[in-house]
Amino acid sequence: MTTESLTLAAILLLVATAYAAVGQAGATGYLAVMGLAGLQPSVMKPTALALNILVAAIGTIQFWRAGMLSWRTFYPFAVLGFPFSLIGGSINLQASVYYPVVGAILLIAGAQILRSASRAEGNQARPPEKPPFLPSLATGAAIGFVSGTTGTGGGIFLAPAILAMNWVDVRRTAAVTAAYNLLNSTAALAGAYATLGQLPSALPFWLVAVGIGGVIGASVGARYLPERAMRYVLACVLLGSGLKLILT
Repeated sequence: MTTESLTLAAILLLVATAYAAVGQAGATGYLAVMGLAGLQPSVMKPTALALNILVAAIGTIQFWRAGMLSWRTFYPFAVLGFPFSLIGGSINLQASVYYPVVGAILLIAGAQILRSASRAEGNQARPPEKPPFLPSLATGAAIGFVSGTTGTGGGIFLAPAILAMNWVDVRRTAAVTAAYNLLNSTAALAGAYATLGQLPSALPFWLVAVGIGGVIGASVGARYLPERAMRYVLACVLLGSGLKLILT
C-alpha cells in the first residue's frame, strides 16, 4: 500500500471517530477527504457508501448495546424513509443546484445546534423517550427523499430535525441516526455499485481504519460523552459538511 493510501487511512480513522460519536457514519467527511486526494467521482461515491455502512453498523450495535436504541424509536423514521430514499435516488439534480442548497441547510442546522449547546443545561423541557408516530413517519419520508436525491447520508438531516423538535434526547438521537444511516446507505450502495466505477484496491485498509474509528467514536458517544459535548461535536460535523458542499 502506498504512503498516500496510508495517510488517507489515518485521516479517515479520525473522521470516522468524530462522526460516529454523534451517530453519524461520515459519508460527507469521507467524500471531502477523497476529493482532496484527487479520487475520481465514480470511485468516491461507492467507496464512501461502503465505509458508511461499516461505521453505521458499528454505531447501531454500540448504541443498541448501551440501551439507547429501541425498535419503537427507530422504525417510524425508517418505514417510509427507505422507499422514499429509493425514489429520491432516481432523481438527479445538477451539482450547481444541490451542493449549495444542501450545504446551506447543513450550515443552518449546525448553527442552530451550536446555539442550543451554548444555552444553560436544563432550560429545555425533557424530551420523551419515544418520538410521536405520525410526525416521525412524515419526517422519515421527507429526509429519505432528500438524502436519496442528494446522495448524502440521511442521518446528517435527521439528527438536527429530531433535536429541533425535541422528540428524544441527544444520545437516543445519535442511536436513531446511526441505524437510519445504515439502512439508507445499504440501499444506496445496492444501486450505486452496479453503475459507478470500481472500488479502490486500498478499500480493505480504509475499512479497517474507519472500523477502528467507528468503534472508538460510537463507544465514547454511547457511554461517556456528555450531551452538551455531543451537541458541539454534531454542530462541528454539520458546519464542516455544509462548508464542504458549498465549496465543492
